[in-house]
Amino acid sequence: MLGQACPARIMCHWVVLSFALACYLGVARATTLGVVYTEGGFVEGVNEKLSLFGNYIDIFRGIPFAAPPKSFEDPKQHPGWEGTLKAKEYKNRCMQVTLTQTGTRGSEDCLYLNIWIPQDKKGVSTNLPVMIWIYGGAFLLGGGQGANFLDNYLYDGQEIAVRGNVIVVTFNYRVGPLGFLSTGDASVPGNYGLKDQHMAIAWVKRNIKAFGGDPENITIFGESAGAVSVSLQTLSPYNKGLIKRAISQSGVGLCTWAIQENPLFWATKVAERVGCPTNTTTALGNCLRVTDPQAVTLAYHLELVNLQYPLVHYLAFTPVVDGDFLPDRPENLFANAADIDYIAGINNMDGHIFAGIDMPAINRPLVTITADEVYKVVQGLTLQKGTEAATATFSLYTQLWNDNPAQEVMKRTVVDLETDYIFLIPTQRTLALHYANAKNAKTYSYVFSQPSRMPVYPSWVGADHADDIQYVFGKPFSTPLGYWPKHRTVSKALIAYWTNFARTGDPNKGESTVPIGWIPYTREEGHYLDINSDINYDSVKQGLRASYVQFWTTVYQSLPDVSSTSLD
Repeated sequence: MLGQACPARIMCHWVVLSFALACYLGVARATTLGVVYTEGGFVEGVNEKLSLFGNYIDIFRGIPFAAPPKSFEDPKQHPGWEGTLKAKEYKNRCMQVTLTQTGTRGSEDCLYLNIWIPQDKKGVSTNLPVMIWIYGGAFLLGGGQGANFLDNYLYDGQEIAVRGNVIVVTFNYRVGPLGFLSTGDASVPGNYGLKDQHMAIAWVKRNIKAFGGDPENITIFGESAGAVSVSLQTLSPYNKGLIKRAISQSGVGLCTWAIQENPLFWATKVAERVGCPTNTTTALGNCLRVTDPQAVTLAYHLELVNLQYPLVHYLAFTPVVDGDFLPDRPENLFANAADIDYIAGINNMDGHIFAGIDMPAINRPLVTITADEVYKVVQGLTLQKGTEAATATFSLYTQLWNDNPAQEVMKRTVVDLETDYIFLIPTQRTLALHYANAKNAKTYSYVFSQPSRMPVYPSWVGADHADDIQYVFGKPFSTPLGYWPKHRTVSKALIAYWTNFARTGDPNKGESTVPIGWIPYTREEGHYLDINSDINYDSVKQGLRASYVQFWTTVYQSLPDVSSTSLD
């Protein structure tokens, strides 16, 4: 017997404990997928232990979901591979400019995805909800792993996967001219980045069961340009039956910057800079397809200083209504999303990042601004409607001003104006259209209002654009030294709401406890949830900026257009 072999009681206890621990770890280590068979062939990821007595997670990085794309051509299915693909490292992001816009990074061979699958001690996970992340970056920048600091990737799906018991998928798609340049006709139809996204979603639909996922329960979620992409994917007929639910964080298909109205103008600019003919779109397209993709990428430069108009008007390479992937304007396609549960919301100062570029004095406490400068921003945003619209808009937004308004009041007015115009108003219109067209699908509205952690910003700055991402991806847990307990509170709530929604279509119901019940949006009641580190009874609100929404959607819309905002 085991006891007779132990010369001392303490030694016996140690042997028994070691034996039990070995058995335990053996069972835990068995909860891994190992090699998985996909439509392209076998793939092998990594299995990581989360704590001594905790669970494990399988991670697959760099699985191709389409063949290496050719310039200005639709993505095609990957031909597959021999043997077992080692899916253990992130692949290059798609070719794009560097942050300084003086060079390029990434590769044309970039259509790869990454998967996180949580495993518990009882056995390999099956039938888990699937959450597919679409990154933002103004359709110019970004990658499926996100920004990286000391191997801490922004879009690491581990915290969401483990805390919400869901599968998380991230992927790359083409950006910049290579992803979104269009001649506005059949020569270069455009929307290549959107089609890449669709290929990734369709690949997940076909293959995720082998990874323990439920192909009938796929949620797509994203931020900024990724949120616009989420919205447009739900509206495209190409995704019929693929998507169960969707979450748009700070961006929808109805944003003014979501659709490029005059793509040929920008395609011609790029063609001229790389020496391609512009006399016909056919000649232009044929030339661009054989031009060095790095030169094409560098041919567009997003100006960020001394702008004649607000920055939002300069986002050149964005989706287009191509008559195919987007057969009509987004506002006319909501019947395609009638069966898709939808959450959409904004950060309460989403426009701050834009305002800081349009009016740098916003972030300089010692620099004052004038009413005339504020009016100039109003004029720039409303140039499509002309002087009457600018006057009416300025009058509405300066209601809180006294005869000698404080600088903070004036600067916050500019931030509110840009937040409303660029994000809030189109999001509210989108929620109303989704609700009006939904059959059994639910609609949820939110505002994220956790104050910015940027030390260089004025103290009054709330949640700036992209501030929510760190909390959605659980950074206060994975890098705890960089955060306070209140940040873990808001992160826990966001992950709970998001993953419950992915599981059941109701952010209140699932495997995670939430702080307060989130009431669905209706056009009549206009409920929304104010999300921050102090979610309580008063966080469920109604009528988000109702008078401003009313102005933009009725008064402003009724005014005739006087010019294009395509800067041509």
